[in-house]
Amino acid sequence: MPMGHTTTAEAGSGGLTATEHRLANGLRVVLSEDHLTPVAAVCLWYDVGSRHEVKGRTGLAHLFEHLMFQGSGQVKGNGHFELVQGAGGSLNGTTSFERTNYFETMPAHQLELALWLEADRMGSLLTALDDESMENQRDVVKNERRQRYDNVPYGTAFERLTAMSYPEGHPYHHTPIGSMADLDAATLEDARQFFRTYYAPNNAVLSVVGDIDPEQTLAWVEKYFGSIPAHDGKPAPRDGSLPDVIGEQLREVVVEEVPARALMASYRLPHDGTRACDAADLALTVLGGGESSRLYNRLVRRDRTAVAAGFGLLRLAGAPSMGWLDVKTSGDVEVPVIEAAIDEELARFAEEGPTAEEMERAQAQLEREWLDRLGTVAGRADELCRYAVLFGDPQLALNAVPRILEVTPEEVREVAKARLRPDNRAVLVYEPKSPENVEDADLPEDPESEATVAAGNENEETAK
Repeated sequence: MPMGHTTTAEAGSGGLTATEHRLANGLRVVLSEDHLTPVAAVCLWYDVGSRHEVKGRTGLAHLFEHLMFQGSGQVKGNGHFELVQGAGGSLNGTTSFERTNYFETMPAHQLELALWLEADRMGSLLTALDDESMENQRDVVKNERRQRYDNVPYGTAFERLTAMSYPEGHPYHHTPIGSMADLDAATLEDARQFFRTYYAPNNAVLSVVGDIDPEQTLAWVEKYFGSIPAHDGKPAPRDGSLPDVIGEQLREVVVEEVPARALMASYRLPHDGTRACDAADLALTVLGGGESSRLYNRLVRRDRTAVAAGFGLLRLAGAPSMGWLDVKTSGDVEVPVIEAAIDEELARFAEEGPTAEEMERAQAQLEREWLDRLGTVAGRADELCRYAVLFGDPQLALNAVPRILEVTPEEVREVAKARLRPDNRAVLVYEPKSPENVEDADLPEDPESEATVAAGNENEETAK
């Protein structure tokens, strides 16, 4: 079988292994055997996201993700969904700042079908892309924007904070959903050119995890993907570097029909893939990662000034990561009261750092989250792709847990002192239009997920 450069280095976390191979056309293939259950996950990451878009064409990466489900050379209309679901599998796709991914989880004996479907899209989508599918999915994405952003309480918070945190002209200044005006302006030729530029085998990583025969899997990959030509016209993404701190406190007040006052803030934090980013993750977990966190105990339990308080991390590799603070006030409590308490807790943490008990709990929490992802075939396939695309080495996914456990309390304190400060944040304050709404606020009861969910809105998922 004609195969390009192949590497078989293995690294483990709990006995997990992975091997990497490369086709002659540049497609990187990562395989990880797991015979615990008779299922297999296929994950395909393309190195393209909203950071690759240009002014006037925001939202194109996400729009194109939807177009990838509108048929290809040998699969018509909604056939991709119908074939996978008819075989007992599940599938979807998402777009973020830094990548677009497509994934299927199949009964192991249906693996070949998933590989054929992904290869058919990569190799022949342009033969099916027409004005009808373009207009259909343009309307779907516009409705998605209305439902998830424009017409829900606090819906544009992530978009607003992103625009404040990353200055005008920065590749991360806009979110993957894009603007209504740019969605309207996108043409069929824009979509076709986007495909030609980014949807090539040498701009992708394919991972297959589960109950597989590696030799047979590689033979299928070569059979279906090997003849797809590479494309070398991809422009380099724009520089996303910024100073470590913003240098001032940015602030915006939004008066909308929201159920309660809210204080949200973003902090500029170290790039993903660094030890400092892992330390920042631990700091945010101690401060706002659930009902045992400092901010929850202070604001919700002790002061009773808030009904929800969370701190989450949006990891970014091509730009500074974003620490996302999300607090919903209780009753008629004013935002300055909340803000003063938060600043007091952050200053104390920067001075003292985490206690031994807090450090142990935070590390255990992040370890559990990592093992949860690596413990499923779909989660592991996604992480192997992520580390291959963003950091060049899929093996890093398998030793992420030891890296978290190696971080010291002093490193956590240092990153908090350097980054979690008033001159390194963008603040967004929500004030209800009708003051009487504050008294009867209908708010979520699970504050643990507040910041994480908000920071995760950058992953725009295809509607089935």
